[in-house]
Amino acid sequence: MPVDTAWALRRVGRKTVDSIVRLGFAARFSLAVLAHSPAALRRIRLTMREIYFTGVLSLVIIMVSGMFVGMVLGLQGYEVLTRYGANESLGILVALSLVRELGPVVAGLLFASRAGSAITAEIGLMKTTEQLSAMEMMAVDPLARVVAPRFFGGIIAMPLLTALFSTLGIFGAYLVGVRLIGIDSGAFWGNMQAAVDFNRDIANGIIKSVVFGVAVSLIAVFEGYNARPTAEGVSSATTRTVVASSLSILALDFVLTVFMFRGIGV
Repeated sequence: MPVDTAWALRRVGRKTVDSIVRLGFAARFSLAVLAHSPAALRRIRLTMREIYFTGVLSLVIIMVSGMFVGMVLGLQGYEVLTRYGANESLGILVALSLVRELGPVVAGLLFASRAGSAITAEIGLMKTTEQLSAMEMMAVDPLARVVAPRFFGGIIAMPLLTALFSTLGIFGAYLVGVRLIGIDSGAFWGNMQAAVDFNRDIANGIIKSVVFGVAVSLIAVFEGYNARPTAEGVSSATTRTVVASSLSILALDFVLTVFMFRGIGV
């Protein structure tokens, strides 16, 4: 076997083993965070502070993005529906697109970019400045004091942000479709109310947002807690959080859509 080929195989094998080890460590870390859930719930003030940090401070980008996404959907949807004489169905198109897919997915991507990266950087800097080690020396568990509140804060904030995103998106489509283009307001809201089902559409969108919140929050706290205690290490961990969270959201969206709207047998 040539030397270059043997070197490449060893490198691939080493990367594979390292990935498996990291995956196992991430699973153990997840179980440890869940084990500290009661401690996070007892520290309700810490959890509320993290909800404010991840949720309230993300309102601006979520609401503005939702408004413009809805306005674009209104314009593009009207352009397509006009070809088939179904202008009055614009409300249905926008509502189902936002509630089922675009709301949870786009809000999750924005949440990962803004809140997930901030959580990773914050925990990584605490590790770099040895604050986590100081907690351990004072018999304070960092998982209970630092990680668990941020994890549950992200889980709680994500569905609320998704609901706001979808609401502002529908309102943006209303402004474009009804106020700007001139679609009948009663038809816009009436068709939407008749077509959108709570159990099939809204509830599934909520489930997606909760799953995305769990994935993004878990990746963020894991990368921050295991970042190398250097400036470069924190920067790399933040980048991995955004990339891994975005890919996880897209992959989970496909899996959840298959089970929710297509059936297991597809």
